[in-house]
Amino acid sequence: MWMLVQIVLSLAVLLQGGAVAPPASPPSNAKVWIGHYDEYERYLLTAPIERYETTKVGVTRPKHAFFAPGGLAQGATVKNLPPRQQRGFFESYKSEIAAYKLDRLLELDMVPPTIEREIDGDRVSVQLWVEGTKTIKEVQQQKLRASNTEAWNREIYRQRVFDNLVANIDSNAGNLLIDRDWHIIKIDHSRCFATSKMPFPMTRIDRPFYAHLQALDEATVTSALGDLLERGGVTSLMQRRDDIVKTFQKLIDKQGEAKVLIP
Repeated sequence: MWMLVQIVLSLAVLLQGGAVAPPASPPSNAKVWIGHYDEYERYLLTAPIERYETTKVGVTRPKHAFFAPGGLAQGATVKNLPPRQQRGFFESYKSEIAAYKLDRLLELDMVPPTIEREIDGDRVSVQLWVEGTKTIKEVQQQKLRASNTEAWNREIYRQRVFDNLVANIDSNAGNLLIDRDWHIIKIDHSRCFATSKMPFPMTRIDRPFYAHLQALDEATVTSALGDLLERGGVTSLMQRRDDIVKTFQKLIDKQGEAKVLIP
């Protein structure tokens, strides 16, 4: 985890240089689901799967499912992870869905559409496979630089706060994707919500995200995520939310809103 913190921090510095975008590969904004959430959720739930491939990364060994050509999406990530303690961590396919639903409540648009589906008799998570992206590791190796460092830093600040909110103890350089417009896309949340740890330092946050975070209430969270989290999961999440808000309020009191809150 500390290594990822260092990678993200060093990448933020690296991206202060000139503007060298990733190689052209449409679409430049890979978040094709924005404004079409229901359509993608329905497609992920019903689209026939033609074949699978084993992914090259990820200790939970998710599968890359391929849909028939010509449909709304080319493929999806399928995780068959019944809620349980294994490999020293609590893992659950339901946590993938919970992260997506929480992302929607906060209007972050960082987590791709993710649904629960029965495949071959098993309940699994099915998440849209996002095309045209690079991992942070690839961006760092290729020494790519964002043209708009202010917008990029806003993405980094959002990623840190969200990972703290969901207690993402397994965030790493392979599950933070970046598209050609330098949006961060977050995948792999199967180990989230199982601890109270908040792994990232927090120094700034944008006003819209902060407002949504402050407005988050337990009844809404319970309605959206209650069936997906283990007992006490909602209470723990709301406690982390309170701690995050308190952290930013202290920073605002000490430094002033202009140095903490981004427009």
